[in-house]
Amino acid sequence: MILGVGIDIIEVARIASSYEKFGDRFVNRILHANEIAYCLSHKEPAPFIAVRFAAKEAISKAFGTGIGASLGWLDMEIRRKASGEPFVVLHGRGKKLFKAHRAKNLLVSLSHTANYAAATAVLEK
Repeated sequence: MILGVGIDIIEVARIASSYEKFGDRFVNRILHANEIAYCLSHKEPAPFIAVRFAAKEAISKAFGTGIGASLGWLDMEIRRKASGEPFVVLHGRGKKLFKAHRAKNLLVSLSHTANYAAATAVLEK
């Protein structure tokens, strides 16, 4: 049973601009250390940062909360399996929301180009 669905799309240039302006302060606010290391390992990190930004927005929409008091940027982490498939690790308030919804699964799909990053999240019972 599907409990919630979320989708988000963002212009990579918007994230690139924030990263150029605020640097580490920006990425540390929205990404976990492993996410930062992965994104910054690429020659052009902006699409990889942007798609994680979009994923976290999509996850927050699937929960029905948005980013804010109930769910923050660092309550969610996007990781990759050896196959490259993305998956979500929830922390803090994210874990609490997952349990409160009696959810069994949280799926995420990511896509990005040089210009846009998009993500979809599905919360299942």
